[in-house]
Amino acid sequence: MKLLILGATGQTGQLLVRQALEQGHVVKAVVRTPSKLTIQHDNLKVVKANIFSAESLVEHFNEQDAIMSCLGFPLSIFSDVTGYTESIEAIAHAMREAKVTRLIAMTSWYTKPETAQEASWTIRWVLIPLIRKLLINMDEMENYLSNDCQDLRWTVVRPPGLQNAPKTGKEILTHEGYFVPGPDGIPIGNSVTRGDVAHFMLSLIEEDSWIKKAVAMITR
Repeated sequence: MKLLILGATGQTGQLLVRQALEQGHVVKAVVRTPSKLTIQHDNLKVVKANIFSAESLVEHFNEQDAIMSCLGFPLSIFSDVTGYTESIEAIAHAMREAKVTRLIAMTSWYTKPETAQEASWTIRWVLIPLIRKLLINMDEMENYLSNDCQDLRWTVVRPPGLQNAPKTGKEILTHEGYFVPGPDGIPIGNSVTRGDVAHFMLSLIEEDSWIKKAVAMITR
């Protein structure tokens, strides 16, 4: 398939690019700084564009089978995070103009922070307060997809904490919610490798069961 990957220079994005190429897909990586993506392959094209501009994106979206986003944005102590909502609006507009309907985007467990009540003390009282602004904007992005993008075939992938490691081959567990619970309702684990997230995202390209849904995932 022809896959366009956003956030391809990030740690998860680079693994997504590599795995997509290994699976035989034709990949277009849209980046801000092309020199940061050092992967070279006959089926990889690296292009520069502004992720906040539909006009900048649409020419690259043309004739793609799916858009995949591993975009991430930095925390700011003094201001709110807005990158997720600003970029998804541009992405959605460009998709419509290019007549591409399939979108797979990554956010996180606990995008509604109140859903972390059963998480460990460290996650509830240290991690969540630290990244709350990121989670809030991720939630706003998810709401935008739910409320304003019913014409698109989107899926949001929610992983827990990300480990900088390749795919493991472990079983992937999923749940339609803000985390993956065990039989007792307590979250199963608290981390997953970036390689396993990339592997799961690629598995969704031709999978219809998570269309217009957000799916939490983890491995065991």
